[in-house]
Amino acid sequence: MNVADLLVDGFGRVREHVHAAVEGLTAEQLRTRLDDEANSIAWLVWHLTRVQDDHVAGVAGTEQVWTGQDWLSRFGLPFPAGDTGYGHRPADVEAVRVDRPDLLTGYYDAVHEQTLRFVEGLDGQALDRIVDEAWDPPVSLGVRLISVLDDDIQHAGQAMFVRGVLERR
Repeated sequence: MNVADLLVDGFGRVREHVHAAVEGLTAEQLRTRLDDEANSIAWLVWHLTRVQDDHVAGVAGTEQVWTGQDWLSRFGLPFPAGDTGYGHRPADVEAVRVDRPDLLTGYYDAVHEQTLRFVEGLDGQALDRIVDEAWDPPVSLGVRLISVLDDDIQHAGQAMFVRGVLERR
């Protein structure tokens, strides 16, 4: 298996988890928070998708799907265009209201396709390219992509956990 195949497989698993977490849920289930400090499924999936979109577009040198395909206006959230959810407070989480699961999966799928177009052409040498010198040590493309996968998988798992709790109520 080469590097590109490994990354395609990893991001494909995230896509499967995203769909499993939201498909068939009502608007109320998507926005339910297990307590006042918890994240909703809608926020978790929106956030993980925004992070992937932001970070992959940044290293690929492409426009984010969020703005390039106008998901920003489709979601109609009260945040600036560049907001990915980092640092959100409970009121911000509450503001992520999504009426249909297909809005979340549609945006994720569009980001997923852009991600695959980028990672399918990568090889081991490409992963050594430094993409962020603000850290010590500087961040390579490989480290950035694994960081995105890690963040995505954690949040998708959290969304699946919340779904499981809601289904048992």
